[in-house]
Amino acid sequence: MKQRIQKISIHAGFTCPNRDGRVGTGGCTYCNNQTFVPGYCQPAKTVTQQIEEGIGFFRKKYPDQKYIAYFQSYTNTYAPLERLKSLYEEALAFPDVIGLAIGTRPDCVSDELLDYLGGLAENYAITVEYGVESTCDATLRLINRGHDFACAQKAIRDTAEHGITVGAHLILGLPQENREMILAHAERISELPVHVLKLHQLQLVRGTKMAEQYQAHPKWFRLYSVDEYIDLVLDFREKLRPDIQIERYISQSPPELLIAPDWGLKNYEFADKLRKRMRERGLE
Repeated sequence: MKQRIQKISIHAGFTCPNRDGRVGTGGCTYCNNQTFVPGYCQPAKTVTQQIEEGIGFFRKKYPDQKYIAYFQSYTNTYAPLERLKSLYEEALAFPDVIGLAIGTRPDCVSDELLDYLGGLAENYAITVEYGVESTCDATLRLINRGHDFACAQKAIRDTAEHGITVGAHLILGLPQENREMILAHAERISELPVHVLKLHQLQLVRGTKMAEQYQAHPKWFRLYSVDEYIDLVLDFREKLRPDIQIERYISQSPPELLIAPDWGLKNYEFADKLRKRMRERGLE
C-alpha cells in the first residue's frame, strides 16, 4: 500500500552568500523570499515548533501520513557543518518525519557535507534541491546569480555520486531568454544525474530588482499567457529525459506581491488545464 507523504516547510534562519557579501549583495534579481514561505515558518521558532505547526495543519485530514522536513528558505547548507547537523537531526528526531529536502545553491556544498548527507541517505529519504534557474551563463550573470552553470553541473554530479537524490529548480521565461534557449535547458539538464525537477514560470514580484528592470527594459521580457506557458512546458517535457520526475510546473506568489503575469488561477485549475492540453496533444 502506498504511503502518503507531505513536505513541511522550515525557515531555519539561514541567509545567502549572494546577500551577505561573500558572493554578492542584493540577492538574485527575481528574489523576494516572502513569495513562498508559509505563515508558520518564522526563524524565531525552533525547527521542532515549525514542524509541530506544519503537521498540525495537515493531521486532521491525513492522520496517518508521513512527512519530509523541507528546509526551504534561503540557502539551507550555508552554515558550519556542526550547526547543519544539529538542525537536520532535530528535524529527523520528530515522530513521522522520514527524511529531509534541503534547498540550496550549487556553490554552497562541500565534500564533508555530502559525506554526511550520504550517510543519512542510507536510512532516510534525503533530497538536495539546487537552484539552477538557467543553464545559460549570460542569464545567470544578468540575474545576479553569483555562479555559473558549470558550478551547478559539478554540484549535481557530486551529490548523486554520494547516493543522494538530486532536485533542480529552473525558472522559465527569464529576461532575454527566447523559446529555443528555454527548451535547450531541458536537454542540458537531461545530461545530468537529476532525479526531480521543479519548474517555475517567471513572476515579476514587488520589491525586487527584476521588477525595476521590467519597468526600465520591458523588451527584455517575454511574459507568457497561461495557454502559451502550458504549451511551452509540454514542449520542454518532451525534450527532457523521461525518468526525470517533474514535481512542479508553476509557482504562485501572493496576489499582493505579484506584478505579472496574473493568470488568476489556483493550482488545481492550472493542473486541469494542463491535463486537458496533454490529452489534446496525445501526451497522457
